[in-house]
Amino acid sequence: MIDAEGEMIGVMSSAEALQMAYDADMDLVKISPNAVPPVCKIMDYSKFKYDQSKKEKENKKNQVVTEIKEIRLSMTIDVGDIAVKTKQCIKFLEAGNKVKVSIRMRGRENSRSSMGVKVMMDFVDGLEGKAQIDKKPTTEGKNIIMMLSPVKTDKDKA
Repeated sequence: MIDAEGEMIGVMSSAEALQMAYDADMDLVKISPNAVPPVCKIMDYSKFKYDQSKKEKENKKNQVVTEIKEIRLSMTIDVGDIAVKTKQCIKFLEAGNKVKVSIRMRGRENSRSSMGVKVMMDFVDGLEGKAQIDKKPTTEGKNIIMMLSPVKTDKDKA
């Protein structure tokens, strides 16, 4: 049994503990019901729940949400088009998002997946070290997929 100030009272019957909580105009809450004997505390339960919800909201507010953005390439992409896609990918990475790069193979392209992997590696080379590869290009069915994330700099770590 623990009282409202957090001081250990000792072992007592549940009826005595309930009477003490009633006299203090508070609630009797089981802290660890599986212990032998169970540990109970006298507290204002509604205030405890309120404080707990405030802490959860504060933790949620401080949480950083990273999104996964997708960029689709093709095996026959031209230099100008790859430059546009590279600029867009850099914008996503600078915003702190992860980027999924994918190529959908059609027809004869299925037998030449190595060309798609080469296109992806050329795409990564165009990112000028602003991305690191989380998942190397792999063929999954008719798609080639690669995951990129922003490079951690010294100022990000501080």
